[in-house]
Amino acid sequence: MIDININKELHGSNGTMNLDVNLQIQKGDFVALSGLSGSGKTTLLRIIAGLEQASGNITIEGETWLDKKDILPVQKRQIGFVFQDYALFDNMSIEQNLLYVNKDKKLANKLLELTELKELAKRMPNTLSGGQKQRVSLCRAMMNNPKLLLLDEPLSALDPSMRTKLQKEILTLHKEFGTTTIMVSHDPSEIYRLSNRVVVLEQGKIINDGFAKDVLLKTQGSQKFSFEGELLDIVKTDVIYIAIISIGQQLVEVVLCEEEANELEIGMKIRVGTKAFAPTISY
Repeated sequence: MIDININKELHGSNGTMNLDVNLQIQKGDFVALSGLSGSGKTTLLRIIAGLEQASGNITIEGETWLDKKDILPVQKRQIGFVFQDYALFDNMSIEQNLLYVNKDKKLANKLLELTELKELAKRMPNTLSGGQKQRVSLCRAMMNNPKLLLLDEPLSALDPSMRTKLQKEILTLHKEFGTTTIMVSHDPSEIYRLSNRVVVLEQGKIINDGFAKDVLLKTQGSQKFSFEGELLDIVKTDVIYIAIISIGQQLVEVVLCEEEANELEIGMKIRVGTKAFAPTISY
């Protein structure tokens, strides 16, 4: 069991915000932290890791990491942390990057095999692709058999196909080692694939906590689909108005009436829904 009850005043672009989180996580869970930028997700990860100070309590499997009297140093917390950047040692091979954390060569070989990097073990980081570098970062984070794996949007810089591939490898590592994992992500499909629980933060507070399907699937009434997107443009064609909307990696067009066109503003976050009874799938 992981017990987190922390408080910290933050100063962001929107002014002062109080990060106030009370959270219990079961051993072996995969928890996704979601919410708008600036809601406190990354700060929460850094507090758990010991990279930032806060008041409160953090207990991991009976071991106190934070209380009123003591703060366990970062190096004594059995965690793995994977950031958006790769943070590899450029003057060391892939294998050496792993063995720098722990001299267990058997574990290093196992991790390299699980992530299909065994043949590249002697290569230097500057010869690798972005996806390969991030796999090395994941392997390195697992080298100390962490009680807790922290992932701060580790796949955000990768293309969609590579993201999907690495999502599978993250899940493989999570299950293989039985590690409790907390991941920050803005990608609903990533959250759905990986996590068994989603915690949504807003202005430093938990506003939703549950299964991915319950938290992320937003339909109303008889709607069959509902997607959130950004309104990029409104184009008038003859007597109709067409909204150009960005949804994920796709652009879609939706016909508007004149009243809707007048009420909407470019840049708004909007939700597109449909009540189609028999949708079709093409591939």
